[in-house]
Amino acid sequence: MSVQPIISILEKLEKMHHSLLQLANQKTELVKKGDMDGLDSIIKNEQSHVAAIEVLEKQRQQMVTDYLRAKGIALSDTPTVAQVIEAAEVQEERNQLNEVSQQLKSVIVDLRKQNDLNQKLVFQSLQFVNMSLDMLRPRPQEINYSGKSTHGETTVAPKKSMFDSQA
Repeated sequence: MSVQPIISILEKLEKMHHSLLQLANQKTELVKKGDMDGLDSIIKNEQSHVAAIEVLEKQRQQMVTDYLRAKGIALSDTPTVAQVIEAAEVQEERNQLNEVSQQLKSVIVDLRKQNDLNQKLVFQSLQFVNMSLDMLRPRPQEINYSGKSTHGETTVAPKKSMFDSQA
């Protein structure tokens, strides 16, 4: 049995992850600009990429399982490409599998970094929005129903308003 179908599926996975990385880079720029319509479009596109990646990953797992069973190798919970590399008899196939899996790992690492950056940017944007809302919202003042402070004195707190009504 050949490992070429596994190599092919790994190459497809690498291409899909690379495309997802490009979308993540575009998302970074849209977050910086504050383009909500663009973000919505990118997120929908990402969801379709993730669905396609899930299908490819299931196919990869099935192919790896079939290959390892054909070789008579006991399977772990989730069969891995590393097990296929060890089981491959032809050195050229081992090299191809190793190269493709390393490329895929590299793209996944880059994608994680970009997603972490996007998450931090979105969090900072939310903090900025909350800070802006807090500045516009009037702050409730300490309410003392008795009209006296804790030391028995009466205090009249001046009313603060965000708007100058005499303008």
